[in-house]
Amino acid sequence: MLRTALRSLRAHRRRFLLPALAVLLGVAFTSGALLYTQSVRTALTQAQTAAQPDASVTVRPDPSAEDTGKATAPALDERLLKRLRTLPDAAAARGTAEGTAFVVGPDGELVGPRQAAGGTNFVAVRGGSDPRYPLTAGRGPRTAGEIALDESTARRAGHHVGDDVRIVVRGRARTERLVGIVTAHDPRLISGGTLTLFDTGTAQRWFAPAPDAYTALTLTARDGASEQRLAREAAAVLPDGLRAVTRQDLKAEQEAASGGDEDKLTGILLSFGAIALLVATFLVANTFTMLSAARAREHALLRAVGASRRYVLRLVLTEALLIGTLAAVLGHLLGIGVATALGRLFGATDGPGAPLQVLAPLPLAAAFGVGIVVTLLAAYVPARRAAAVPPVAALRSGEPPTPASLRRRHLAGAAVTVLGVLLVVAASGTDDLSFVTAAGAVLLLGLIILTPAVALGATGLIRRPLTRLTGIHGTLAVENARRNPRRTAATATMLMISLALMSAVTVAAASLSKASAVEAEHAMVADLRVTPVDYAELDTGAAARIARLKDAVAVTPTVSAYLELPGGDYLDATAVGPRTVGRVAQLFVYEGSLDRLGSGIAITRAEARAHGWHLGSRITGTVEGTGEKIVLPVVALYDGPEALAPALLPLGALHVPTDPAVQGPRTESVLVKAAPGRTAALREDIRATLDNPALLVQDRAEAGREAVRPFTPLLNIVYALMSLAVLIGSLGVVNTMAMAVFERVREIGTLRAIGLERGRVAAVLRLESLLISLLGAALGVLSGTAIGLAAVAGQEGAPFVLPWGRLALFFALAAAVGVLAATWPARQAARVPVLRAVQTDTE
Repeated sequence: MLRTALRSLRAHRRRFLLPALAVLLGVAFTSGALLYTQSVRTALTQAQTAAQPDASVTVRPDPSAEDTGKATAPALDERLLKRLRTLPDAAAARGTAEGTAFVVGPDGELVGPRQAAGGTNFVAVRGGSDPRYPLTAGRGPRTAGEIALDESTARRAGHHVGDDVRIVVRGRARTERLVGIVTAHDPRLISGGTLTLFDTGTAQRWFAPAPDAYTALTLTARDGASEQRLAREAAAVLPDGLRAVTRQDLKAEQEAASGGDEDKLTGILLSFGAIALLVATFLVANTFTMLSAARAREHALLRAVGASRRYVLRLVLTEALLIGTLAAVLGHLLGIGVATALGRLFGATDGPGAPLQVLAPLPLAAAFGVGIVVTLLAAYVPARRAAAVPPVAALRSGEPPTPASLRRRHLAGAAVTVLGVLLVVAASGTDDLSFVTAAGAVLLLGLIILTPAVALGATGLIRRPLTRLTGIHGTLAVENARRNPRRTAATATMLMISLALMSAVTVAAASLSKASAVEAEHAMVADLRVTPVDYAELDTGAAARIARLKDAVAVTPTVSAYLELPGGDYLDATAVGPRTVGRVAQLFVYEGSLDRLGSGIAITRAEARAHGWHLGSRITGTVEGTGEKIVLPVVALYDGPEALAPALLPLGALHVPTDPAVQGPRTESVLVKAAPGRTAALREDIRATLDNPALLVQDRAEAGREAVRPFTPLLNIVYALMSLAVLIGSLGVVNTMAMAVFERVREIGTLRAIGLERGRVAAVLRLESLLISLLGAALGVLSGTAIGLAAVAGQEGAPFVLPWGRLALFFALAAAVGVLAATWPARQAARVPVLRAVQTDTE
């Protein structure tokens, strides 16, 4: 049997090539996704382990201390550090001050992702080195104004020892001298982040919660002492609110924290791999179905010489097994390249690459399991059909499915499609995306079952117009598409699935991006707004510097504060400049006056009604996080934009520290009223004055564009991932048309014999391919649009937006696929010799 299967594969190698390639691509994506995520997880674990090579125990604030009612944890200061150094099992103790520090590149932009911009202190021991950060050039920073960078950051920014480097810390850009370059093992660097090292005093000033304090303390155990015993000794001397964590426990926490993100990424990538494999399944099944009909005589001869049905079944499945095994081997090898590409797509392109574990058990098992199982499952039904045909009947050409079987399929498809439509309508009233996904899956399943009926109906409608437009070869193309509606449906389904998902994501992203843009523009209560980028801060002196610009009519910083009211309620308040807020933003005062805001509080009318407050009521509250107590009278009842509601406080009512080492409320934004006609000029003046790439200076239009910006890379990633499924669908169209040429040799020869030119023969196949592709595109775009709108309907305030340009582009893509997919089969059909064609024993 194995020899027979191998001979069969060699004889029909061209016909098996495309389905094998489809499975190979699906396996490559699945294997590559697992290789990439596993390598990243391993790299993160190794970096976390190597980040503190000499840290046996870490002392840090206890998160559970908040449950005991403590506002802040005890300080990790020098006095505590000295006590820990005296522990019997402690060989050394070190204080760490760590926070966020951005590095500015030569182009004036921030280097690396914003969430992975780290800064910490360089603690030199004997010889001037820090065991955490081995020096590769220069020395460690010793005084203010000196920094060291990790190798990757220095290389990306093009800096060398002795250069002046711009950094952004605590909301202000400054220039420091680069005195050293280090090798760093830090999880942030794996994702392309940056690491800036300062001397201890400077790091404490920027990052520590109090002067001469640290963010964490680490202990090194003496030789022979266990981490657990050292942790118990440290816990015995620690005040309430601090906790000693062993290296092993800290590693487990970090793995759990990072593992969640990696598991989500793995799930997302594998879902796209599953979609590609689903499309590949249709291609494999379609190929074996067509081959079973084409090889009916071959199977009949086997049955005639004594082969049983089981033998024929096993023969076909053995062929599928060989194809799946070969596809799995080559797919896993290609998966290495896919993993590298995923690293470029999802990781930081400039970050150090994570080592790929090519022979890791899970990716290997997945490659072979998926490749073989998918191929066998796809080939099983065609194999059963090949084995079930009696020898005498099998000597004739395969017959089309009986109308009864199609009627049953059409009825089932209609029922499932109606159920899917009802579920999608029901899902539009909820924000549960899992429900929307399930409803969309049911709808697509119904369309997959119903596609033969849709194919017959659609081709019946366009038969007459297409005949008038293209003549006889249009009629032939339609009839060929209608000849086997199952095959037409299976081919169209391959494109339908991928285009449906792309359309759903496109519609949802367009609607949500529009909602974000509108919301951002409405949140702009002033001509200009200055805000920090994510994970950055705004310097408390920025408002004063902006106010000195000639085109700045009025300026106010904004500081958010949560006031805990008696009885457990909270009031969300915004502290503003009492003299300028009325000129910066449009506020409607109904009672009282904002002129008295300097000694009181302004409340929106809705908030006043909710609490029973009126003009003159005294509001008592405690600022959450600092414990400051505020008692202020209500001096105005107003209505205004949501960004300045439901309460306004004077800046003087809050203690906004100017020292970055002191904890307290921080300035979140600066609102600016520009002189008439000077908004654009003032925006440029503010950017030049602040000179900080970590700040955004926006008008209303720019705020809308910035809100939409994150959706573009998301769509690009989805399109990049879904392109694999589209490619496999394209291979399906090529395969169907190529197999059609093999099956229709006599038909093609007859057409040529009665005078149809070669060009018209090729045109018939191109038109047929185009019809099938456009059918898949129509079903995919329409169903995907419905699913996308259902997902948007559950999001409060999100408008329905149909991106007509992109949806039309999907149809154009499908048309291009149809034309290009038929190029090679059409050329083969046109080259069939007339005499050989009319004498062949195929149709």
